[in-house]
Amino acid sequence: MASAELIDGKAVAADLRSATAARVGGLYARHGIRPGLAVVLVGEDPASQVYVRNKHRQTEAAGMRSLEHKLPADTSEAALLDLVAQLNADPEVDGILVQLPLPRQIDAQKVIEAIDPAKDVDGFHPVNAGRLATGQPALVPCTPLGCLMLLDRTLGQNMAGRHAVVIGRSNIVGKPMGQLLLGRDCTVTIAHSRTKDLPEMVRTADIVVAAVGRPEMVRGFWIKPGATVIDVGINRLPPATEGGKDRLVGDVAFDEAKAVAAHITPVPGGVGPMTIACLLSNTLQAACARRGIDMTQL
Repeated sequence: MASAELIDGKAVAADLRSATAARVGGLYARHGIRPGLAVVLVGEDPASQVYVRNKHRQTEAAGMRSLEHKLPADTSEAALLDLVAQLNADPEVDGILVQLPLPRQIDAQKVIEAIDPAKDVDGFHPVNAGRLATGQPALVPCTPLGCLMLLDRTLGQNMAGRHAVVIGRSNIVGKPMGQLLLGRDCTVTIAHSRTKDLPEMVRTADIVVAAVGRPEMVRGFWIKPGATVIDVGINRLPPATEGGKDRLVGDVAFDEAKAVAAHITPVPGGVGPMTIACLLSNTLQAACARRGIDMTQL
């Protein structure tokens, strides 16, 4: 069998950013509204800092206002909750994103639940999770939403009736991914670290979404020939040779899986670029929903 076709997340993300920017332009031209995204960063986590910088740059490139709040690592939970309350009340703020992980003294779930669900562009609030689970309009977590867009682009209407196995049961990726795939009429299995005979389970899947955070855990012989593989993992490994650079790998053993699958996302360049693109789309969605504007008409 020929090598799998690569699913180009960079290209799909670029298309989504372009479409979002065009609608932001329409929103401003017709209603004088420029959506505002408030990003809160607590502490000095290097990966979070890079991610926040990328969000800032892409938010402005899409024609939105980027509002950054950088707080020291010793910020109290009460102080962060006060800031969230201020952002909830600020009419200029359409989306609120508190960058995770948070320092140990802060209960992340308490902070997530303090965000106005209408401004919860990360899609983590229990209200949005409940709406997604019951098939109602919701702000959907960005990474699984990006995965779904890649699947839509790759498989189109051919997802109905397919068996999808999601490896990972987090509230951020695994659970919402399962709900989104159910919405596309897939038969969905959520697998995890306690699943018995996991390789055998994965081998039955037409669609595999790997989101476990373990480098190259999903081996090529686990994959059903002709399956579509979405690799959510981003794991940093030491250099393969002395003096080389660190390597970024996914949760799937890419070279092995590529020889068996029909379609596969690379790491980097697959799911990763979709996350910020979906965040921008969510911010536009939130800005329109709060004002009763039909986003599709922009």
